[in-house]
Amino acid sequence: MAGITDFDSLRRAMAENSEEPEGPARNARAEQLLAEAEKLNIPLAVIEALGHQLKVYNYSSEKDKMFVPFARLLRMWDERPGDFDEYETHSLHWVFKWMTAGMLDQPHVPLASIEKWLGEMEHRYRLAGHSERAVRSAEFSVAGHIGDLPRAERAYAAWLAADRDRMADCHACELHGQGGWQLRSGRDEEALELWRPVLEGEYSCAHEPHTVLASSLLPLLRLGRFDEARAHHLRGFRLVRPMESMRGAYADHVEFCALTGNEARGLELLAERPAYFTDTGQPRSRMDFLAVVALLMDRLTELGLGGQRVPGPAGRTWTAGELAAHARGEALELAARFDARNGTSSVGDRLRERMAQRPLTDRLPLGVRAVRTAPAGPVAPAAPAAPAAPPGLPALLAEARRLSDTLQPHALEAWAAVARAAEETEVDTYVRAEITDHTAMGRGPEGVALFERAAELYAEAGDEGEAIAARARAAYVRALSGELDEALAGIDEPYDRILALYAQDATGVRQTASVLMSRARILMRRVHERSTGSAAAERAVRELLALVGGRGGTDVRLVSRAAEGRAMLAELAEHAGDGERAAELFRQASAQFVGAELPWFAVEYEVRVAALAHEQGDPAEAERALRSALEHGGPYVEPVGRAQLHLQLAEVVGGRGAAAEAADHALQAAHWADEAGESGTLGAWARHQLGGFLLRQGRFAEAAEVLESALADLRAETHGDGAVVQTQWWLGDCLSELGEHHAAAERRLQAAEIARHWHEQHDHATLAHLAAESLGNAGLPAEADQAYRRAGELWRAMGNVHFLVRSLRARAWLALRTEAGPAGARQLMADAVRECRQALESAGDPAAAERLAGELGQTHRQFGDLLARSVSEDAEDAAIQEAFEAALTEMTEAISVFAGLGADALHSRTGAELAAGWLEADLSRPADAAARARAVLAAYEGADPADETVRARQAEARQLLEPTEQ
Repeated sequence: MAGITDFDSLRRAMAENSEEPEGPARNARAEQLLAEAEKLNIPLAVIEALGHQLKVYNYSSEKDKMFVPFARLLRMWDERPGDFDEYETHSLHWVFKWMTAGMLDQPHVPLASIEKWLGEMEHRYRLAGHSERAVRSAEFSVAGHIGDLPRAERAYAAWLAADRDRMADCHACELHGQGGWQLRSGRDEEALELWRPVLEGEYSCAHEPHTVLASSLLPLLRLGRFDEARAHHLRGFRLVRPMESMRGAYADHVEFCALTGNEARGLELLAERPAYFTDTGQPRSRMDFLAVVALLMDRLTELGLGGQRVPGPAGRTWTAGELAAHARGEALELAARFDARNGTSSVGDRLRERMAQRPLTDRLPLGVRAVRTAPAGPVAPAAPAAPAAPPGLPALLAEARRLSDTLQPHALEAWAAVARAAEETEVDTYVRAEITDHTAMGRGPEGVALFERAAELYAEAGDEGEAIAARARAAYVRALSGELDEALAGIDEPYDRILALYAQDATGVRQTASVLMSRARILMRRVHERSTGSAAAERAVRELLALVGGRGGTDVRLVSRAAEGRAMLAELAEHAGDGERAAELFRQASAQFVGAELPWFAVEYEVRVAALAHEQGDPAEAERALRSALEHGGPYVEPVGRAQLHLQLAEVVGGRGAAAEAADHALQAAHWADEAGESGTLGAWARHQLGGFLLRQGRFAEAAEVLESALADLRAETHGDGAVVQTQWWLGDCLSELGEHHAAAERRLQAAEIARHWHEQHDHATLAHLAAESLGNAGLPAEADQAYRRAGELWRAMGNVHFLVRSLRARAWLALRTEAGPAGARQLMADAVRECRQALESAGDPAAAERLAGELGQTHRQFGDLLARSVSEDAEDAAIQEAFEAALTEMTEAISVFAGLGADALHSRTGAELAAGWLEADLSRPADAAARARAVLAAYEGADPADETVRARQAEARQLLEPTEQ
C-alpha cells in the first residue's frame, strides 16, 4: 500500500476511505490502514486507525466486528490514557453507546454481559464528568428490547430529565428514539409531532432524516395521511438506498410497499439488495428484514401469485410461497434466540405481529412505475354478490331489460348472462331476437351478421319496427367498419319503411328514433371521413330532434337521442369553424345527459368542450369542462381514459401555477396509465409531468425518483426528444439541489448531447453551461472548464453576450484550481471585461445598454475579488500589495459603473464599496476605508429598515468603521 509513509499520509488515507461507500471494501481498507499505522510506531496513529476501523464497521453490515477494535482501544486507554488526544478521548467515550446497541443486536451476547457493560458505561461517564443522559438512553434501549416496559418508562423519563452534554446523541437521533417510544405506546400523532423537526430539516445527521422517514411510514398510513406517506417513501428510500448499514430502515420501505398494494415495487427493492438476505453481521436487522420479506411474500400468495418467481437468497431460484416459508422460519429462529437470551417473549411477539399485518390501503399510487400485482378493480362499481342460488332466466331477463331501458353500463354483461342461461332452456323468438341483438352490440365490426339475424327474429316475432331498427344498426356498423358507401345504400330502405310504419301508428317513437339516429350517424361519418354532406347530415339530425324533442320525459332512451343529436349539431358547427357555437351545443348535450342521470355519457362532450376552450385560449373553461368530465365519468371511465383526463387537467391546472394540485392529477394519471397497461407510453409522459410539478414545489428527492422512473420509458420516437431532454434537465436540477453534483452533470451533459442536434441552440448552450456548473461543484475543474468553453462558443455564436461573459468569469475562477493558475484566471476575467465593453459600445437599445452595464459592473466586481483571492498568504508583501491595489482598481471601476445605473443598482454599488473598503483597510488606509463605510451609510439614509440587504450593508459598514473610531 504505497503512500503511507507518515502520520499525515495515514490521516489523508483514512479521510479518503471515510468518503467511500459503506460496505466490505471500505472495511477491508480500514483493516489495511490499521496495519500500516502499526508500522509507524506512533501510539496516536494506532488509536486513530482503530477508531476509523470501528466507525466503518459500525456503518456497515459487519457491525459484529467492531467489538475487537473497541476492546483494544479501551485497553490502551486504561494502560496509557496520555496517548489519547482530546478528540480521541471524546471518541472513545462516544462509542460506548455503539457497544451497548451493538451487543443488543447480537443474540449470542448474554444479557448479563450487556447489563454489566451498561454499568461500566455509567461508571466511566461519571469519572469523565459526563451527564447520565446517554447512559439512561442506552438503558431505555435495553429495557425496551427485552420488553421490560416499566423499566423502559423510568429510563425514558430519566433520559429526558438529564442534562444534554457532548456525550448525548444528536437532536435528530434522540428525537427518533423518543418518537419510537410513542409509536410503541400506540401514540402515532405524538410520534410524528416529535419527529417533525427532523422531517422538516431542522435537525439532521449521517442517519437522519433517513430512519425517521422510514419509521414514519406506518403511522402516516394508519392515520390516513397517504400523501405524506408517499412523499416520505420516495424521499426516504432515496436516502437509504446507497447506505449498506441501513437494512432496518430499508425493511420499513419494503413493509410500506407490502401494505399499500405496491407489491411489485417491494420485489424491486428486494432485488436491489440480495446481500440483505444473508449478511449476518447484525442479526437484529436481518430478522426485521426477513420478517417483512415474509409479509410481502404472504401478500403475493394471497393474490394468487404464490408460484411467481421472486428475488431471494443467492444460490437457487425462489417462488413467493417458498420464500415466505423460508423467511418466516429464519426470522422466527432469530427471534427465538433473542428471546432465549432476554428471558422474555417480547421480540418474538412483536415479530409475529409485524408478519401478520393486513394491507392499510388497496393501492397507494407512488408516481414511479409499478406493475399491478393484484387484478385491477372493475371499471364500474361491481354488481352485488350473487346469492347462493343463481337467479333464473326470468329474473336475468328482467334485469337485462331494465339495464338496457335505462342505458346502464352493465347492460351488455347482463344480456350475456341471459344468453348463457338461455342455452339450457327453451325461449321464445322475441327473447332470442333480443339476445342476438345485444350480442351484436358487443361484437363491433363482427356484429353485422348478428344484427341481420336479430332483424329476422324480430320480424318472425311480429315486431316489424324493431326488425327495421336492427337492420339500421347493421348499416351503421358497416360505416364504422369503413364500408361507408354500403352503409349509405343500406340505410335508405329501413329509413323509408320506418317512416311509413310510424305514419300508420304501426311502430313506436323508440324504434323510429333508433333508425333516424343510425341514419344520422352514418351521414355524420361521411362528413368526418369525406368532408362532404354537411347539409344532409344536419337535416337528418334536425329530423331526429323534431321527432324526439319534448317527448323524452322519463324515457331516458329518447332523452339520450336528443342529447346525442345536439352533440352532432355541435360537431357540424365545429366542422364549419364555429367553435363557440360548437362548445355551447356540446354543453347542452352534456347537461341533458346529466339531467337524465346518465352522467357517464357526458364525459366525451365535456372533453370536446375542453379541447375547444383550449383552442380559443380559455383555460378556465377548459379546466371546468375537464373537472366535469372526471366528475361525471366517475368509475365508469376506462383506466386509459381516466389517465388522459387527469393528465389534461394536470397541464391546465399547472398552467395557472397550481403546482401542488397539478402534481396530484399527474400522479393519478400515472396510476391509471399503469392500470391500463400503458406504463411505457402514457404513464411515462405522466411521470415526466409529475416530476416537473414536484420540482416546482421544491420536492427535489421525490421529483428525482419520479423523473428517473420516467426516463426508463421515455423514448424520442414515442414522446419526442424534447420530452427526453426536459426530463434530463429537470432531473439534473433536482440532483444539483440534492448535492449530487456529479450525477447532475451527467444528466445535463446527456441532455445537451441530444439538444446539440437541434436547429435552435439555446437549450444546448444552457445545458452545457449548467453541466459545467455541476462539474465545478463536483470537484472536476478541468472538465468544468471544458464545458464552460463549449457553452461560451455557443453563446458567442448566438450573440448572447451576457452568458458568454458569465462563462468566461466562471472559467476564470476555475483557473485558480487548474494548471492555468492566477495568470490564466486574470486573462479570462480581462477577456470578460473586454467582451462587455465591446458589446456596450455597439448597443443601440437603451434598455440593452443598461443590462450590459450591469453585467460590466458585476464583471469588474468579480475581477476585483479574484485578484484579491488569487495571491497566496505566504507571498511576499510586495506581491500581496500589488494584487490588492489591482483589486481595488477593479472595485473602483465597478462602483463607477453601478453608480451610473442609479437606484436600481444601489445594493450592487454598496456591496462593491464595502469590498473596496476592506481592501483599503488591508492596504493600511483606515481613513479611506472609513470614508467608503460612511458613503454606504449615507446611501441608506431613510431606507426601509425591514430590508434585509439594507440591514446587512449597514452592519458591515459599521464593522468597517470600528477600527477607525477606536
